[in-house]
Amino acid sequence: MAEIIKVFKEAVPAMRFIGKKYSEFGHWGEWFKNGWFDVIESAMGGTENILKLWENGGAYVGIERRKAGEPFEYIIGMFTPSGTPVPEGFICLDFEAGSLGTCWIYGTEKEVHNTSKCREAIENNGMEIALDKDGAVISFENCLCPRYTTPDEKGNIILDYCYFVK
Repeated sequence: MAEIIKVFKEAVPAMRFIGKKYSEFGHWGEWFKNGWFDVIESAMGGTENILKLWENGGAYVGIERRKAGEPFEYIIGMFTPSGTPVPEGFICLDFEAGSLGTCWIYGTEKEVHNTSKCREAIENNGMEIALDKDGAVISFENCLCPRYTTPDEKGNIILDYCYFVK
């Protein structure tokens, strides 16, 4: 069973998120098949350009946008430096500098995607979830190498699950 092993607040710079929007989870296979992460990495001039700005950047990300009364949005893509050109067929979201509340979820790849306890863990650690300019909550899976991609001796990985916080 997966467990939250660390909860912390981190500062992030202004960034642009480039991706594709969906109304449900999934779609990761088409991203790898079509090389869309490579397109975004090329647009930003390589992942080292986001890593210079944010040490936990460079990951493949699934953003979740939730607001009561509005349809769920799921956007797969990557954070890039502000002003990165948006490749044809992609969308972008621009984020101001701010803070993230981050949970490290430790377990098997199958288990770590149950993020249901992260919001409570972040709030219990004194952080307040921020709303975007339209009143929606933005959270995301930040699938970082090697924490997420390289299992330990027990076959477990760590998923960073983040909320924008005040």
